[in-house]
Amino acid sequence: MVEILVAISIITVSVLAAMSVTGKSIYIARESLHQAQVALLLEEGSEAVRIMRDNAWSNISGLDITKDYYPVFSDGTWALSIIPSQVGIFTRKVNIATVYRNAEDNIFTSGTLDNGTKKITVTVSWNEGGQIITKTLAFYISDIFS
Repeated sequence: MVEILVAISIITVSVLAAMSVTGKSIYIARESLHQAQVALLLEEGSEAVRIMRDNAWSNISGLDITKDYYPVFSDGTWALSIIPSQVGIFTRKVNIATVYRNAEDNIFTSGTLDNGTKKITVTVSWNEGGQIITKTLAFYISDIFS
């Protein structure tokens, strides 16, 4: 009788351990997939802004820095909309900020306003296990065609 109880205990512990490892493996695989998708969405968002800049600097310089924008592909090109949109489980938004330069012409927090440069921040967020995860990509973009 004792041998049967020991055998059942060993089997139970083994099955529970295997289930725990399997659950954790599935969670890590899903998280890894989401991280890869987010990296692609961040890069695509930054490329969308660059394409808009290449079409006309006014596409970027005319945007309100107090608003969130959402990249949309429409009529064969990229545009920024103020209407929130999702890509699957992900929400991607773009923020535009003004840029200032100091006396040495370096980007700085104050100084002379540089109308030919903007700071762009692309943000992707999603719900992962009941928690909102956010990743960002920030870069500067300039009016290179004027």
